[in-house]
Amino acid sequence: MTSQATALIRGRESFLLDATNVELAVTRIGGMLGPVTFFPNSDTPICPYAIAPWAEENLPEDISPMISGLRGDWLCSAFGENSEPHRGTRLPAHGETANLLWESIASGASTEGCWMRLGIDLPAQGGRCEATTSLLNKHSIVYQRHDFTGLTGPINPGHHATLACPDVEGAGRLSFSRFVGAWTPLEPTERPENRGYSWLKPNVRISDLHRVPCIDGTTTDLCRYPARRGYEDIAIVCADPTLSLAWSAVTFPESGFVWFALRNPRLLASTVIWFSNGGRHFAPWNGRHVNVLGMEDVTAFFHVGLAASCRSNQLNQSGIPTVLNPDTGGKLSIPYIQGVARIPPGFDSVVTIDQQQNSDNVVLTAESGATATVACQLDFLRTGSLRADRQ
Repeated sequence: MTSQATALIRGRESFLLDATNVELAVTRIGGMLGPVTFFPNSDTPICPYAIAPWAEENLPEDISPMISGLRGDWLCSAFGENSEPHRGTRLPAHGETANLLWESIASGASTEGCWMRLGIDLPAQGGRCEATTSLLNKHSIVYQRHDFTGLTGPINPGHHATLACPDVEGAGRLSFSRFVGAWTPLEPTERPENRGYSWLKPNVRISDLHRVPCIDGTTTDLCRYPARRGYEDIAIVCADPTLSLAWSAVTFPESGFVWFALRNPRLLASTVIWFSNGGRHFAPWNGRHVNVLGMEDVTAFFHVGLAASCRSNQLNQSGIPTVLNPDTGGKLSIPYIQGVARIPPGFDSVVTIDQQQNSDNVVLTAESGATATVACQLDFLRTGSLRADRQ
């Protein structure tokens, strides 16, 4: 086993990992996965993740590390704004995992693929987190497992995938596994007096994702994006906890691929959807963060923070967990799968993702009936390990 070297990638010192079908970087500050290139040696590589337009700018010191390096996906140890202290401690937005320095622990490679393990102490929240990122040759998948130890109380963790969408209205088609509820936040995501603008009507239980109320009395389709230019909005979709597999997906038919994420809904109960389309007019956003879609799989109370997630709230009153509790030893592990698949003509919104019988493949089926098959060791979500690795 060896430690991982770093390189400066889009303004951030980053750890690098590559296999046949995936090349990726993970930032040392914040552990952010991005950029990621799928099928890097093909004529049409796929780079689905967003990188903030200010990534290589010199920003004021009062801009948090999480915002200044904003990109791709990352694990939040305390998902949300965290403007309210928890147990007398004010945590940074999205927690220490998203803002502090990660250290290389070990890495390895074989004919099957490669992996690296990074670690970070959580002095304010308590405990430690270690992140293992693995790639398998011929898989267009990123396998990650985050292991917490020494936790002394509940956490509201979340993955925070942010996708770069084409500058074409409705280019991406969002879909989800079966869910038991969906809501807009209690308060507007942004307010004009703070130089921010939102369009969705707050505090609405959503009955139809295709017809969601707006502040002017009209409705909008949350399953097509980009949309609502000039606004910043959030909604949450809460998975059916009886499912053995929960998923979220965004299909880009004109670009010929679908991005998807797979999870255990008893570990990551909900998906926070962040529609970031130029609605923030304060630094460093300045109206230029557009066509970005957050598909954020979490166990949390919207984007508010750990304190609100620990209290009785709108979601947990409806039976939807908003925190996870570690075991008696303070341990908690969260495996997660995300990746892409090329799609055939006519493939529109994903309606099912299932394991192909007797194989290490999953099959994505579209509403049109078209299918896409991708190599994926789905039992990673149950075991936390890959049969090819030696971790």
